[in-house]
Amino acid sequence: MSATRVVVTGIGATSPVGGDAPTTWSALLAGQSGVNSLKQEWADALGTQIAAEVAVDPTDVLERVKARRLDRSGQLALVAALEAWADSGLADEDPESVAGVDRERLGVAMASGIGGVQTLLSNYDSLNEKGPRRVSPLAIPMLMPNSPAANVGLALGARAGVHTPVSACASGNEAIALGIDMIRLGRADVVVVGGTEAAIHPLPMAAFGQMMALSKRNEEPERASRPWDKGRDGFVLGEGAAVLVLESAEHAERRGAKVYAEAAGAGITADSHDIAQPDPSGLGATRAMKMALHEADLNPKEIVHINAHATSTPLGDLAEVSAIKNALGDASQNVVLTSTKSMTGHLLGAAGALESLAVVLALQHRVVPPTINLDDPEDVGLDIATEKRTLAEGPAAALNNSFGFGGHNVAIAFRSV
Repeated sequence: MSATRVVVTGIGATSPVGGDAPTTWSALLAGQSGVNSLKQEWADALGTQIAAEVAVDPTDVLERVKARRLDRSGQLALVAALEAWADSGLADEDPESVAGVDRERLGVAMASGIGGVQTLLSNYDSLNEKGPRRVSPLAIPMLMPNSPAANVGLALGARAGVHTPVSACASGNEAIALGIDMIRLGRADVVVVGGTEAAIHPLPMAAFGQMMALSKRNEEPERASRPWDKGRDGFVLGEGAAVLVLESAEHAERRGAKVYAEAAGAGITADSHDIAQPDPSGLGATRAMKMALHEADLNPKEIVHINAHATSTPLGDLAEVSAIKNALGDASQNVVLTSTKSMTGHLLGAAGALESLAVVLALQHRVVPPTINLDDPEDVGLDIATEKRTLAEGPAAALNNSFGFGGHNVAIAFRSV
């Protein structure tokens, strides 16, 4: 384990339950659902007609000209990144001062599971309906998967490396892991990390529907996402972005930055089991959590909270429970477990980033958001918070889990400060 400590000094989010990090956090604590019926005409033909759209449209926040040059995924990423950057205090620093960040020591790791799918599909429609001259000259810079990361890097002047991890629903957490590594390996002092996704569109929704992955609880959208409930019938597609500013503890101390928590370690594994189904044994997820604990130099008894991947699918929710028990042993009985996806839906490549942000705030405020819609729970043998739960004072640590199609497993360990 590297001796370099990595801390979180800024947060930003735009989600189905709030247009920024504070409103998102307040809504999560209040148990508010961001899932609604889709109003677009194309939704009428789908089996699933619900989704978790962002509470505040990014075009209401960004300058009109800037927004038009970005895919929706890029718009969301930029909104969250600029909030996190301002929250870190680095936006106010004189670039030439000792306390400021050297742009050659500033990196970005902004993940997306699907990328600029809305730009790709809309331009394909234009090609078919109006011919090649109606395809946007900006289509490629807008649809490429690295576009959100590149545009965040351009906005902040990052020159240490701008990266786009793509590992399906584990992408956001993998970006956080990459940011930790960049700082510990001495490649950067500050890394802006997170995930973004904007795939609420007829084709992705139809495709997920054909996989039988989406909930069809169209009459009760706010009750559709129900992790660990016996009545769960699939996940709810969400959109949004979340960003953390990671910084070496030494750099943060030198400039007097406020610190939310320590990003203490990460574990990354692969199942090599199936392209879509999780390994029912949960062994890959178990190894990811154990690796995160080892890298963070944490004992399982120090873990007080886990924000689970738990998407509300029949197989995935229970496989994760087995993995948690195997990773923590008897200490799993002392963990307060929750799934904020019960409120936000599943943000795919942004999920890990948003849920890691929730873990950071849970450690800072000593309170865990609830899992809503748990009316008829599976007998999982773990303590699931169905109302917001206060954590004891004193040193504490928590995990955030993310698992993705392809068998990707990423666990991030955070420690209170």
